[in-house]
Amino acid sequence: MKVLLTGATGFVGSHVLDLLCAKGIPTVLWLRPESNKRFIDQHLQQVEVRLGSINDSTSLDKAMRDVTHVIHAAGCVKALQIEEFYQVNQFGAQAILQAINRQQGRIQRLVHISSLAAGGPAKSDHPAAEDDPPRPVSEYGKSKLAGEEEVKKLCGAPYVILRPPSVYGPRDSEFLRLFKAVKLHLLPLLSGGGQELSFAFVKDLAEVIVACLDHPAVASRTYYVAGSEVVTSRALAEKVAALMKVWTMPLPLPAAALWPLCCFQEAVSHLIGSANVLNRQKYPELSAAGWVCNPARLTKETGLTCATPLAKGLKETLAWYEEQGWL
Repeated sequence: MKVLLTGATGFVGSHVLDLLCAKGIPTVLWLRPESNKRFIDQHLQQVEVRLGSINDSTSLDKAMRDVTHVIHAAGCVKALQIEEFYQVNQFGAQAILQAINRQQGRIQRLVHISSLAAGGPAKSDHPAAEDDPPRPVSEYGKSKLAGEEEVKKLCGAPYVILRPPSVYGPRDSEFLRLFKAVKLHLLPLLSGGGQELSFAFVKDLAEVIVACLDHPAVASRTYYVAGSEVVTSRALAEKVAALMKVWTMPLPLPAAALWPLCCFQEAVSHLIGSANVLNRQKYPELSAAGWVCNPARLTKETGLTCATPLAKGLKETLAWYEEQGWL
């Protein structure tokens, strides 16, 4: 086995790389020349780095030379223009698939990382399941669903599609916002604090991704990958406050207040030329009643789980933030 990993410098991709190196699996990284390698520097002597861009089919063919498996973890989660989501999440996937097909059967499996956003919002009384009709509510979710459809339509190799919900853990800069708010003694209550949420600890997700490289049961399947716990956004913030041992006062952020906040942040992003995850496209996700998925199919068919309890994962995340000086 020799694995090509895209998105290795990102939050999830860097943890996947940690695990591939720990298991001694030969790995090739396909990176843009300008990629920030801060999370993967320690592995660069163990892996091959091949440079290129999603618009360069020649570099993709070179990247896939002599590899047998592909993990496609690269994706766009924030953008200044809607088209950017589709350029990366749909047409980027399309380019990967076309390159796989040009390898004439040498690629034995593609592990494609999608998102619960492709399926759409759901609550605990009817958690999202793989057979439900997809109902994405944001352009991000629609672009991830479009990427999945490209995989199903074009992939000439066996594939598996994984849909994690919110992913948290060491190195995540988005989840850090909650910890910073709590440190300021604020308890953010998005949409009143009642939004129900599923989570995946990043190291659990990495374990599932790597296991799917050669698991016999997963070919041509789609799975939600999440822990079994479901919490409200209020309960999550309270868990973080208890972990940090700080008092907090509620900061209500009802749906009506989130819309102008998203508009303001989008305007700032365009002004400074730097994308932020908070924008008008994010509003339907923030105001949804819940983002809950059912990981039962994954466990039943593969025996794989996201076993880390939320309290333990949050504790490890906090320790990393403090160690790195992020808090």
